Amino acid sequence: MCSLNELYAILLHGNYVFVDFGRWFFCLDLIDSHLVFCIDTLSLVASALVLTLTMFALYFGVEYMYREAFINRLLYLLNLFATSVVFLFYCYDYFLILFSWECIGLFSFLLVNFYSTRIYTIKAALKTFVFSRISDMFMFFSFLLTINTFNTTDLSLIFVQTPFLAFHYVFIGDYAVHFLTLFSFCLVTSGGIKGAQFFCHVWLPDAMEAPTPASALIHSSTLVVAGVFLVIRFSILFEFTVFTNYYLVLLGALTLSFGAITASFQTDIKKLVAYSTISQIGYLVCGCGFCCYEEVLIYLIIHALNKAFLFVLVGYTVHFFSGNTDMRQMGGAYLYSFDIAVLLFGCCFNLAGLPYSAGFLGKEFLLLQVLRDDFLSLFVRGCWLVSFFFTPIYMFVLVYLVMFGPKKGSIAAYVSAWEFRTTKHLSAVVLKGLSSAAALSYRLQFTTVTSRLTSYVLVSF
Repeated sequence: MCSLNELYAILLHGNYVFVDFGRWFFCLDLIDSHLVFCIDTLSLVASALVLTLTMFALYFGVEYMYREAFINRLLYLLNLFATSVVFLFYCYDYFLILFSWECIGLFSFLLVNFYSTRIYTIKAALKTFVFSRISDMFMFFSFLLTINTFNTTDLSLIFVQTPFLAFHYVFIGDYAVHFLTLFSFCLVTSGGIKGAQFFCHVWLPDAMEAPTPASALIHSSTLVVAGVFLVIRFSILFEFTVFTNYYLVLLGALTLSFGAITASFQTDIKKLVAYSTISQIGYLVCGCGFCCYEEVLIYLIIHALNKAFLFVLVGYTVHFFSGNTDMRQMGGAYLYSFDIAVLLFGCCFNLAGLPYSAGFLGKEFLLLQVLRDDFLSLFVRGCWLVSFFFTPIYMFVLVYLVMFGPKKGSIAAYVSAWEFRTTKHLSAVVLKGLSSAAALSYRLQFTTVTSRLTSYVLVSF
C-alpha cells in the first residue's frame, strides 16, 4: 500500500504507482487479464471527490429516507454504486474497466427502479436500462477491437502501442476505416451516452424518479462523470484522431446549449436540475474535445460539489412542500428558512458562472481553449454564448419561484414549517396532540437539521 509520502509525491509531482495482484482471468491467447490498478493524480482526485460526495449522500439519505420501508436497500445500492465507480477509476486493465462499467449500469438501474410499484418509475428505469445497454454495446465493441489489434487488455501496453498504429486501418467489408478513429469513436459514444449527451439525454430527466440522495450521487459526481473520466484516461488516443476531437467538440457544444434552453422551460424542480446537469456536462465534453484535460478536471470538481449541494437543498425544498416538485406550487420559503434561501442563492450563483464565483473561474479556464478562429470554434463559441445567456435565467427562476415568489404551496406545508420554527423541544410537539401540523413538523425536523448541516459542510468546500 502507498504511504502518505508516496501519495503526496503522486499529487504534487505527477508520480504514479502500479499495483498488480496477478492474473485473474485467462482465455487461450485472447485475454490475459491481470488485476492491476494504477494510482495516479487523476484516479486519486476523482476517487476523493466521489467518496466525499458519497459520504454526504449517505448521511443525508439516512435521515431523508428514514421513514421508507426499504432504506437498507437504498443504502447498500448507494455503497455498491460508489464502489463500482471508484473501482473504475483505479482499474488499469480493459477487461476490468468493462466489468466495472457494467456494474455501474446495473446499480444505476436498480437505484432508478427503487420505487418499483409506480408505473412511471418502471418506464424511467426501462429507459435508463436501454440507454445503458447501448452504451455497453459500444464499450464492448471497443473491447473487441482491443483484443483483435493489441492482443492484450493491459492499458499500459495499449498506450505504448498506440503511436505505432497512427496509420493502421481495419477493413469492414470493402471499406477501410482508421483504427484509432473507430476505437476512440466507440469509447466517446459509450461515455457520451452514459454522460447524457445530445440525442442520448432523454434517460436522465426520467432517472429523477430515483430517491433524492441517489439523484444527488448519480447526477452530480459519478454516473454522468464516468464518461468524461474515460475520455481523460484514454486521452493519448485523441492526439492521433482529429475526427473524434471534432465529434467531441460538436457533441458537447450542442448539448450545453440545448440543455440550457430546455432547462429554462421546465416547471418540475428535479427535471430542471437534470437538464442543468446535461448542460454542465456538455462543457466538460467540449473541453475534452479541445484536449484541455486539466481545466476539465478543475471544472468537474467545481460542478460536482455544487450540484451535490444543490440536490441536498432541492431535497429539503421538496420535503418542505410535502413532496411536491412543481415549482408553480411553491414560493415564500425564505420566510421560514432564510439560511436555506441564502445557500440556494449562493449555489445557483456559482453554477450560473457569474463573476467572482468558482464557476466563473472554472468556465474561464475552459473558454480560453475555445478562443480560436476556425469555423468550428466560432460555432462552439456561439453555443457557449447561448448557454451563458440561459444558465443564469433558469437558475434564478428556480431561486425566485421556490424561495422569494408569492406563496402558492399548500397551507399545511407553511403551517408545519411555522410550527417547527416556533417549537423548541420535541416534548412541546408531542404535547400538541395529534394535530396534522404538529405531526408534520415532527416528520420534518430531522430532515431539516440534516439537510442544513450537510449544506453547511458542502458550502465550506
